[in-house]
Amino acid sequence: MESNSDLIDLVRDEFLKLHGRNDRMVIVRSPGRINLIGEHTDYNEGFVLPSAIDRAIYLAVAPARGFEVTITSLDFKDDMRFDSREPSRSDSTWANYMIGIVDQLSRAGHPVKGFNCVYAGDIPIGSGMSSSAAVEVGLAYGLDRIFSLGIGRTELARIAQRSENEFVGVRCGIMDQFANLLSKGDSALYLDCRSLDYVHIPFVKKDLKFVLCDSGVKHSLASSEYNLRRQQCEAGVQILRKYHPQVRSLRDVNLEMLQRHESELGSTVYKRCTYVAEENMRVDSARRYLNQNDYAGFGELLYKSHEGLREKYEVTCMELDVLVEAASKIQGVLGARMMGGGFGGCTLNLVEGESAREFEREIREVYVQKTGKIPQIYECVLTPGTDVVPD
Repeated sequence: MESNSDLIDLVRDEFLKLHGRNDRMVIVRSPGRINLIGEHTDYNEGFVLPSAIDRAIYLAVAPARGFEVTITSLDFKDDMRFDSREPSRSDSTWANYMIGIVDQLSRAGHPVKGFNCVYAGDIPIGSGMSSSAAVEVGLAYGLDRIFSLGIGRTELARIAQRSENEFVGVRCGIMDQFANLLSKGDSALYLDCRSLDYVHIPFVKKDLKFVLCDSGVKHSLASSEYNLRRQQCEAGVQILRKYHPQVRSLRDVNLEMLQRHESELGSTVYKRCTYVAEENMRVDSARRYLNQNDYAGFGELLYKSHEGLREKYEVTCMELDVLVEAASKIQGVLGARMMGGGFGGCTLNLVEGESAREFEREIREVYVQKTGKIPQIYECVLTPGTDVVPD
């Protein structure tokens, strides 16, 4: 795995300029992630298959005197100051992802003193690569290191998730934070979002590339639509639990059960629940296909996942559908689907290496013709999770 030396130098130099030399400073690499398959299943206690990637946030973090916290975002050209004993919401959305970490560390019995932080990254914001989790986890990991808090990676993931749920107000699951911390290189992370048991599934076919196509449509995961989907899933669970007391979440629901109670669930809730049940089945199939090195079978699951996201969960948009349809007609593409929360962001495409350049040319041509927009295109490599950058 290669780190971005320019970004490392940038945050180090800016930290020294603003705060001077500090022998306890660490620089943390906190990666973005892709999710191979298993969308909107994590907060339903289901299964996911993500991995950290070679785009990241880099944070220079060091203790400061007293309890004053200073955080400088080079990407937003903004800074934030507050007392670590009294973290409160800011009008700056970017800052809340980091203030929330200080708040949740304190609630978890790990109050921190003052510190300085400077950060920058190359994860496109709003693209579905989870820049927010990278910021949250990167700061949590950095504070754990500089204050010797002794928090394990799984608990750090929980703290970062609670920060986003309770402080930022996004009712996300734990997938992004967990993948950020527990990923290994050249593998996907098969994660049970209830028990947090996981295994690494090697992705051994080196001539296949993960190519992301950014629709250019920006989404906010704090929007009402994202939280509404979760409410609809929970409504389905409440209805089913009356007849099946063992049901704790949609993780415990099968298609036969849903069909039996379709009329009481109602059309919309039935569709949402059916999508989640089917997507969990697809994740299990994906694990088997990858273990068998059946990448064609795995690619077909990506198309089926997108179809479910479009027709049953209804979180795609015209631009994402255009990208997936175009990809399905290009030679050398094994699969494609929307990735992330939806309503914008990226598609994930599994492309044979020798076809990657032609894929980029054709997808741009079709997308410009149908939307008038030029898509940003990124190739991603699966990498290990968050860690301190060596000196």
